[in-house]
Amino acid sequence: MTSAAPILQLTGIGKQFPGVTALDDVDLRVLPGEVHALMGENGAGKSTLIKVLTGVHPADSGTILLDSREVTFGSPLDAQQAGISTVYQEVNLCPNLSVAENVLIGREPRRFGRIQWKAMRRRAAERLAELDLDLDVTAPLSQYSLAIQQMVAIARALEVKARVLVLDEPTSSLDTGEVEQLFRVMRTLKEQGVAILFVSHFLDQVYEIADRMTILRNGRREGDYPTGELSQVELIAKMIGRDLAELERLEERPPARTTGTLLQADGLGRTGGIEPFSLTIREGEVVGLAGLLGSGRTEVARLLFGADHATSGSVTLDGEPVSLRTPQIAMTHKIAFCPEDRKADGLIPDLTVRENVVLALQARRGWTRPIPREQQAQLVDRYIKALKISPANPEQLVRNLSGGNQQKVLLARWLILEPRLLILDEPTRGIDVGAKAEIQRLVAELSDGGMAVLFISAELEEVLRLSHKVGVLRDRRLIAELPNDDTLTTEVLMQTIASGGRS
Repeated sequence: MTSAAPILQLTGIGKQFPGVTALDDVDLRVLPGEVHALMGENGAGKSTLIKVLTGVHPADSGTILLDSREVTFGSPLDAQQAGISTVYQEVNLCPNLSVAENVLIGREPRRFGRIQWKAMRRRAAERLAELDLDLDVTAPLSQYSLAIQQMVAIARALEVKARVLVLDEPTSSLDTGEVEQLFRVMRTLKEQGVAILFVSHFLDQVYEIADRMTILRNGRREGDYPTGELSQVELIAKMIGRDLAELERLEERPPARTTGTLLQADGLGRTGGIEPFSLTIREGEVVGLAGLLGSGRTEVARLLFGADHATSGSVTLDGEPVSLRTPQIAMTHKIAFCPEDRKADGLIPDLTVRENVVLALQARRGWTRPIPREQQAQLVDRYIKALKISPANPEQLVRNLSGGNQQKVLLARWLILEPRLLILDEPTRGIDVGAKAEIQRLVAELSDGGMAVLFISAELEEVLRLSHKVGVLRDRRLIAELPNDDTLTTEVLMQTIASGGRS
């Protein structure tokens, strides 16, 4: 494979935005029949490089060769017609249409101007069969899981005869079985000679499926390596430009210096959401919540923030009963919540970094008492520096930031309120290892400073690294509360989940 001529070759790609150099002299070569991982921290330039490749952004410099011929794409449609197709993390399909309509949208077989529905369904079924999928192609796409929807997006790419398939974070919302199914499809496509450019933050998955990788750092190409010749530790060091000493120090943290019970939930629950549970959170304590997707972790967080209304139980703060009926009430008690879906439930993409950061503080003050612009600038500048938000431009639209920096903006919004309890729901999902380490270090510092943190993550290693105790959920029930001592391991957590909390 290494002797084959590249099907795709980018040379000297440069791209600038106002005040930011996103790409600087970047090279990339992808061979036919290989999975090539594009690695780097958030903000390293991966998304921009993909957008240049697929015609979303024009390159300021450099060349793109496809089959040794120089090409220029003015739009994603141009790239698709040339044989380059992209499947994004957020599946770009029409859930209200049928599976067949999604596979052949824009390419429906017609006769005398009318769609030939029988032929369309047959062709869609044939494309899906190439991926070992047997679906009812007449059913609405919304009827199927996100994993199946991504397979349908890949089938659409095959229909347009994609020779280069770009998969941008395709596994971020998939469970283990769905990832295995996707990888089977990717291996089949490799055998057919399709080149796959694979973007993922899950290192184990990259090492399982990728043949080679190109590493970007700060908008520049760090190197191109066969996957088997680079250890994960070496990869991380090249991505972030430093070693993992920060994470190792987190694992050696001393016990929590708690000063008393901050919040006590007794029999708190919501019909159809989460079974009644009891939970104690102390000042300076990080309480982790572990469980499978759909186990009720987010439902616990939403109840404690007042985003959902409890139908049973009670909550006390500092020993005094409170009714957390709304987020506004929770905020007055200095409870903050960073939701799991930062794009849908957190950030407002068309506002600037400054406007997003001061949003919660302004809401708490009330809109009749606007925060003076000078005070806004001082507060935002402080948190941009503290959280190392990049680029350090408070007037940058937040939608133009990388995922990791968007997460930092959301954290800054709540830290500016100086909360006593910070609820973090999957704060490191979909961000690179460097930004993940910074957020984990920040959680540890906040806890050491006396702040209570409720920390939710699907990564059990991360929960164990940060938490002083762990609540385990299954089937929307809190089944165990375990101290994070020397005996608590990921294996113990998995056994607890599997057994339903029974010894």
